[in-house]
Amino acid sequence: MRIPTPGGTLHAVRGVSFDVQPGEVLGIVGESGSGKSVTLRALLRLHAPPIQVTGEVGYGGENLLTLPPSRLRGVRGGQISMIFQEPMSALNPVLSVGEQITENLAEHRGLRGRAAQDRAAELLDLTGIPSPRARLRDYPHQFSGGMRQRAMIAIALASEPKLLLADEPTTALDVTIQDQILRLLLRLREEMHMGVILVTHDLGVIAQTCDRVAVMYGGRLMETAPVTALFRQPRHAYALGLLRSLPGGGAHRVPLQPIPGGPPDLRVPPTACAFAPRCAYVTPACLVAEPPLLEIAPGRASACVHAAELPGPQEPQTAPTSMPARQVGA
Repeated sequence: MRIPTPGGTLHAVRGVSFDVQPGEVLGIVGESGSGKSVTLRALLRLHAPPIQVTGEVGYGGENLLTLPPSRLRGVRGGQISMIFQEPMSALNPVLSVGEQITENLAEHRGLRGRAAQDRAAELLDLTGIPSPRARLRDYPHQFSGGMRQRAMIAIALASEPKLLLADEPTTALDVTIQDQILRLLLRLREEMHMGVILVTHDLGVIAQTCDRVAVMYGGRLMETAPVTALFRQPRHAYALGLLRSLPGGGAHRVPLQPIPGGPPDLRVPPTACAFAPRCAYVTPACLVAEPPLLEIAPGRASACVHAAELPGPQEPQTAPTSMPARQVGA
């Protein structure tokens, strides 16, 4: 994906490839600017020109990137729905919540009038909003943050999608509401047997909800793995850094280990490992070329030269045998 900017073309996403199965929750994690949200929007062709998106998005035996608009309209919002990151800006402030749900029901389920109102109330009730029929008349500003997020979920579920794209659905919510939203998504996943792609920067959310995880950095996938395997033994230095930056749950206070430096400038595509300037395990082998994402075990892939040599998240920081570890600027 290429995004024109005044300072040059931004190569926002490069060579990203993943799949999701029915009933599975795939998490995409990474810090801000890693390419998570733009990847999710690209799946539904929500990027308008002059942004350029190339590649293939396979769904139902077709490439969504080449579908004519009339056919894409039936997939977008019908078979694949999306929960956007900020419900206050995603919801239309001049339409009632009920109108926004029934609009989706009319477009993708053919329901109108009383039938649409009844189904809209059922959806609000399904997402845990009290007095759902009365709340259909309310506007987004009359809902709390957690209720607006639930309303967004109700709109997304109105078409009974087979795949749900959730772009940081718990951002800016307190931990109690966050837990309720995540439990709701998992319950609906079970009941509707739909696949879910969950974008977040919170590894705690990944641990609580996902079956598999894809770690993104600098517009590329750095590692893909089952969630349990990633938390037990990450196979990319960036994933290891993310895990080590989490606060521990022990009785003793331990200083956090932040990742030094900042993300790369993607207006200049990296010619070596994009994480190398911030990595404590960098060696000359990391600087030869940009490491490809390679399968290292069944269901696992890594784009790290030292995937087999990295310590566990709780182990002391050690260097690959080929060169002493160094910090940025050393």
